[in-house]
Amino acid sequence: MARILVTEEIAEGGLDRLRAAGHEVDVQLDLSQLLTHVVGAHALIIRSATQVTAEVLEAGSDLVVVGRAGIGLDNVDVDAATRQGVMVVNAPQSNIISAAEHTMALLLAQARNVPQAHSALTAGRWERARWEGVELADKTLGIVGLGRIGKLVADRARAFSMRLVAYDPFVSADRARQMGVELLPLDQLVAESDFLTVHLPKNKETTGLIGRDLFMKAKPSLRVINVARGGIVDEQALADAIREGIIAGAALDVFVKEPTTESPLFELDSVIVTPHLGASTREAQDKAGDTIADMVQLALAGDFVPFAVNVDAAEANETLKPFLPLAERLGRLFASLSGGAPQTLEVCCDGDIAGYDTRIVTLAVLKGFFGLASDEPVTFVNAPQLAKDKGLEVREVHCATAADFVNLITVRGGGHSIAGTTVGKRGEQRIVGIDEHAFDVPPAANMLMVRNDDRPGVIGTVGTLLGNAGINIDDMDVGRAAEGTAVMLIAPTAPVPADVLDALRRAPGITSVTSITG
Repeated sequence: MARILVTEEIAEGGLDRLRAAGHEVDVQLDLSQLLTHVVGAHALIIRSATQVTAEVLEAGSDLVVVGRAGIGLDNVDVDAATRQGVMVVNAPQSNIISAAEHTMALLLAQARNVPQAHSALTAGRWERARWEGVELADKTLGIVGLGRIGKLVADRARAFSMRLVAYDPFVSADRARQMGVELLPLDQLVAESDFLTVHLPKNKETTGLIGRDLFMKAKPSLRVINVARGGIVDEQALADAIREGIIAGAALDVFVKEPTTESPLFELDSVIVTPHLGASTREAQDKAGDTIADMVQLALAGDFVPFAVNVDAAEANETLKPFLPLAERLGRLFASLSGGAPQTLEVCCDGDIAGYDTRIVTLAVLKGFFGLASDEPVTFVNAPQLAKDKGLEVREVHCATAADFVNLITVRGGGHSIAGTTVGKRGEQRIVGIDEHAFDVPPAANMLMVRNDDRPGVIGTVGTLLGNAGINIDDMDVGRAAEGTAVMLIAPTAPVPADVLDALRRAPGITSVTSITG
């Protein structure tokens, strides 16, 4: 029998399953006492309010699993849990229907001014002319993020005879066509949309993604809906755009700071807001409770857990295990290098590792490839399904020998490639090739590949421009491309701002600059 600590309201049906299995279910809703209550617990079940920090995990030294009854894991230090050997599981499909339906509810309410008209009438004002709305039929709905929730929204909007366009660099054009959706660049999508709905994860790439620059390209009729994560839409820029008549209105369920009762958006008549109700349906809570109870029981029993977010690679062959972090990093860097999803992604394992079952290496590449762009946590378990959902064909290739290296992992697709290996007893990661150019640089979160004329002074120009921007260089390697041309791979200490990238591209002797993040 295990002690399972529950710190937030969970559907009783899920807790009954745990009790029926003989576990002690300890419901303690006072989060201020979490560090005390977690001592001696074998499992911790939470929702979005409980902050599972490294300190909490350290106090819960007996923890086997942390279960999030829902999707988002912003409040769980997954890396700390992994370091401690604590499995983290969630219920990624529990609220997707509720979130899609709430999106449609806000879309309809925004189109017909339902809350505003209700408030006016109950306050004694009959204002038919003031609250004239618009039809959805024949309007363009721009969907930013075509994951599971985005697809459900598309299915529902199609029933209203809306034109569907989407921005998602990780969905192939063929897959989008199967969904009845036209893929567009983000700025073109904003320019053509009458309604825009966001369904992306929140990370450094998506925070503030929808801001003033995009609003300035929009039609005055644009209405923005966000039921994803607060901060993906710049709230101040949104309020300014509505106040200035640049766009027509907005409907938001999520905010940068939650809970909140103050926002510049709250002052605007053409804005509808709800207090993060996307998953707040009885059905979603029941599904989340049932799913997380099942996942926690599997984890406590040591069985296979389908929704494990941080699957331990202990079952991988000991020869392959050191290559999994490298493979995941290669996947992340390749996603940035390729700019989205090629039709085919090929994972080549060359050298000694080619003699083993390297499927887990491919899974690690996919985990990295989708990690920054998926609207749900990516694991070794769900990565293949994500590839299938995105219409991405995945191939594995083996070669018993790897020129110049004992072992080599190469990721190819869409005319791009990136290769890496490990060196030394500690298995230090090295990037040894990008787009068939040879390098020898440790991978970094921010990298630049600069193609330039092979002439004196170009390296100095790059160093000066970065230095003037206060950006140091951690690592750098230079190689020749074709006759008279050279290529540099640079690992700066910080992300390079867009204006500095533009300055590099304009500099004499530089032919192209590619920013790679991962």
